[in-house]
Amino acid sequence: MRIAGITYESLVDGPGIRVVIFVQGCDLGCPECHNPDSHSRVGGREHTVREVIRLMKKVGPARKMVKGVTFSGGEPFLQAGDLAQVAFEAKRIGWDVTTFTGNTYEDLISREDADVQALLDLTDYLIDGPYIREQRDLDLKFRGSTNQRIIDMKATRKQNGRVKLFYG
Repeated sequence: MRIAGITYESLVDGPGIRVVIFVQGCDLGCPECHNPDSHSRVGGREHTVREVIRLMKKVGPARKMVKGVTFSGGEPFLQAGDLAQVAFEAKRIGWDVTTFTGNTYEDLISREDADVQALLDLTDYLIDGPYIREQRDLDLKFRGSTNQRIIDMKATRKQNGRVKLFYG
């Protein structure tokens, strides 16, 4: 899998202190994207899933305070199968999973892709939708524009896919 970078103690990429894995590769081309260096599919560094899991766990002294892992990008759903394996390991050590995507939840669930479904199934909080400059709002938690949603995936699954928002 291709990784643009990892941050070990983020407070702005989901609830609580988080490890953030920035994947490499995105085809969406959202104007004024926050991470344009992550768009190229050949940038970043190639890693095995096992290496990414090892890097994710390499938090150091803050490990006991880490609440979860966040997948950002690039576009995480381009590497959904690999990230589902990383998410599984995060769950095994007691962390929650937040996944950012420029796609909408509705678009993702309409795909007949087992890897996309696996990552959605392991995601606790999905932050969906493209960044739209005209809807920019600096007061939003974890998002840049008002069209983006924080979806509580556990509650959404309990409601048979009817979106339940989380504003934590």
